[in-house]
Amino acid sequence: MTDILGQMKEIRKIWSAYQSSRILITANNYRVFDHLDEPKTAKKLAKEIKADKRATEILLDALTGIGLLKKQKDRYKNTSSASRFLVHGQPLYQGDIIRHAENMWKSWSGLDSVLRTGRPSCGERDHESFILGMHNLAALKARDIVKEIDLSGVKRALDLGGGPGTYSIELAKKGVHVSLFDTPETIKIAGMVIGRSAIGRKNIQLHEGNFLHEDIGAGYDLIFISQILHSYSEKDNMSLLRKCRKALHRNGRVVIQEFLIDESRTVPVQGALFAINMLVNTDGGRTYSPGEMKRWLLKTGFKNVHQKMVADGVLMSAAR
Repeated sequence: MTDILGQMKEIRKIWSAYQSSRILITANNYRVFDHLDEPKTAKKLAKEIKADKRATEILLDALTGIGLLKKQKDRYKNTSSASRFLVHGQPLYQGDIIRHAENMWKSWSGLDSVLRTGRPSCGERDHESFILGMHNLAALKARDIVKEIDLSGVKRALDLGGGPGTYSIELAKKGVHVSLFDTPETIKIAGMVIGRSAIGRKNIQLHEGNFLHEDIGAGYDLIFISQILHSYSEKDNMSLLRKCRKALHRNGRVVIQEFLIDESRTVPVQGALFAINMLVNTDGGRTYSPGEMKRWLLKTGFKNVHQKMVADGVLMSAAR
């Protein structure tokens, strides 16, 4: 009986995981954590965020239960992790990626239909929360990732599909002249993020376009492709890598950063789950293993392929 209960507990943990997610997403939408760096009652907070008092109190108790708030008598206050990551304006703020999680929530809710049709979920996308969310995540690791890239001899680099420009900023800090290439709506957000950084626009040029179908320039010493390939099919990715090879200086190299999944495509579990995210949001994307990416690089003419484990993913590098 103990074994049966233990197994059921694990299954319950899986199906009920959405509950904590929804609590955090809603609290983030109402900017609850912005108001709780100092202790407050549910009544006072409800007035500040224009919410129902009873509902607010129940939500705050649940947030305390999952470890994001502390409660003393009738007052609630952020935990140290909530203050660090969930208060708007903090250097490591993660609220934008949580806003994007609500977009993913809607896409994932269409998984039944996607499984039947093989087509991604339809619906509006909040592009700003997606791109700023990418900045939230990259801000946690960009400096360490760039340290792992061999920049010897690199004067010109292309940050392909560079999103908010977080990695462009770190490369520019190393004295590299960076071209950030992405869609017009993304470049607008990148300009804002880069403009607010300590380095500003020094050493960074912004280029608008569709990198799958338009010219991406030439003569680069380095092309950095960070968490882009998972959005596209194998055919599109190989086409993109051929384009990158032509755009590199003869001694140039490409560096790919991607989420990790093994050759069975089942572990780590985050990689397997992320493949579902690509299933519901893209026409042909999924999580790709290092072995798959290595085969693409070799087939498209690259040599000396190396892989290195970093943070929550893998870096693949290859010479032209």
